Amino acid sequence: MKSLKFQHVIFSFFPLIFVAQERALFIFKDSIENNKIKYVDHWDVKHYDLIIEPDFTTKFLKGSNKIKFLNKGSDIIQIDLQNPMNIDSILTVKNNRVPYIKKGNYYYLDLSRNAEKENVDQELIIYFSGKPKIAENAPWDGGWIFSKDRNGKDWMTVACEGIGASVWFPCKGYLGDEPDEGMTLTIVTNNHLKGIGNGKLIGNWNESQKNYFKWQVINPIISYNIIPYIGDYVNFKDEYNGEKGNLELSYWVMPENLNKAKFQFSQVKKMLEAFEYWFGPYPFYEDGYKIVEAPYLGMEHQSAIAYGNNYKNGYLGQDRSGTGIGLEWDFIIVHESGHEWFGNNISNADIADMWIHEAFTTYSETLFVEYFYGKEKANRYIIGQRKNIKNDIPIIGTYSKNKKGSIDMYDKGANMIHTIRQIIGNDELFRNILRGLNQDFYHQTVTSSQVENYISDKSGINFSKIFDQYLRTIDIPVLNYYIKDNTLFYKWSNVVKGFSMEINTSIGKIKPTENWKSVKSKDLTNKFYVDENFYVKIYKSNE
Repeated sequence: MKSLKFQHVIFSFFPLIFVAQERALFIFKDSIENNKIKYVDHWDVKHYDLIIEPDFTTKFLKGSNKIKFLNKGSDIIQIDLQNPMNIDSILTVKNNRVPYIKKGNYYYLDLSRNAEKENVDQELIIYFSGKPKIAENAPWDGGWIFSKDRNGKDWMTVACEGIGASVWFPCKGYLGDEPDEGMTLTIVTNNHLKGIGNGKLIGNWNESQKNYFKWQVINPIISYNIIPYIGDYVNFKDEYNGEKGNLELSYWVMPENLNKAKFQFSQVKKMLEAFEYWFGPYPFYEDGYKIVEAPYLGMEHQSAIAYGNNYKNGYLGQDRSGTGIGLEWDFIIVHESGHEWFGNNISNADIADMWIHEAFTTYSETLFVEYFYGKEKANRYIIGQRKNIKNDIPIIGTYSKNKKGSIDMYDKGANMIHTIRQIIGNDELFRNILRGLNQDFYHQTVTSSQVENYISDKSGINFSKIFDQYLRTIDIPVLNYYIKDNTLFYKWSNVVKGFSMEINTSIGKIKPTENWKSVKSKDLTNKFYVDENFYVKIYKSNE
């Protein structure tokens, strides 16, 4: 192992160096790749106070993050910041330097000499700088975007859902711990560019020929949603009278797109009407709702949705369902805003459970269609999305390894939810479950098992094997059947052990298991079929 040195600290005597090195060796033996080690678990983020100043010419960032946190009894805490970004120094609020060790993209801070009482809020100021990773294909690969607008002016932002917020600022990388008291983000710009952030603008001033824009979010926020947008923006506002009162709507766009935006963004109120019906009140009334034009397709940044859909309906003018129904509304407005409920209000504690974000939000598209265009179109839309399913790897990824599962978390996950809805067979109950999820897990990080158990408990139906089948395998249930003497013989195959799922068929409801069952019916003289709203396969067997 290479020698490890604490940065920015001169130790005055050898024993202290020895103790520090011994502690460092212990850290690395304690499996630092595991998100659940005590250097992550034993402190709770309360608030981030970020200041960021990007330089377009040099592609260089500098800034600070004042972190308020509750120390639960550890002398060492882990901060994440990915190379090539660097921490320059760390200070307490009393201006004492905090020693630390760097190991890859992790920094281990030694708080022993600056210890406060256990379970008392503390604050540290972390100064950082560097040239961040540049996104080559935002938002999918993640990183900073330095581009030019149509008029040749600088246009900068970042997208970091997959790669993590630590790609550009020092933070607690564990998704299960959001800053409970929100954050402030001060963006420093020049050349008359505007800095747009999450939440509401609480300060704007000029100092030393630089512009300062201070934004505040008072609700918890997942770190990858904290995003600065810097550009030659213009703004217009609106208001929505929703379930919790008046919601401020704010839109920041390029000047040449102002008229297009005023027309296209009129869909926002329709989206809010549909989603408040299905999911309950918009979760961030205090922070407002905002769309910010971005130099990439889009992303669900909390209270500051990134928009780059070229002011077209559909997904860049295309319909992912292949039915034509998706061309009647703007995909980015609907889908990315759906994440305000599933993703931002209810957030997965581990990226392995990202289906919680993407399956429900993909299904929100179907619910939007149903609300405004009817159930028949909604069913055609969700069934049409099955053409995108790959069934390559399971939807749930590997826990504690920052590894998400298959992209099927979108369309297959949504079709699983649609199938569960058919089994419940009561749309009002199904709607109450969706609203209940957003109420009972309000502003919380959750696990897949919590969501699975909630749906089973509230519906009164044990869906455990169905979740196992669709989330944890790549196999689609196959209904094997044959008909003899006006009797239907049927069973499931290609399923997990103990699988049993009720389905609607041309002769009514049946509940196959892994073993052959039978039922007599006069209706078998006609062609037998299964309701296509169930995501299953059918195979006619020989006797």
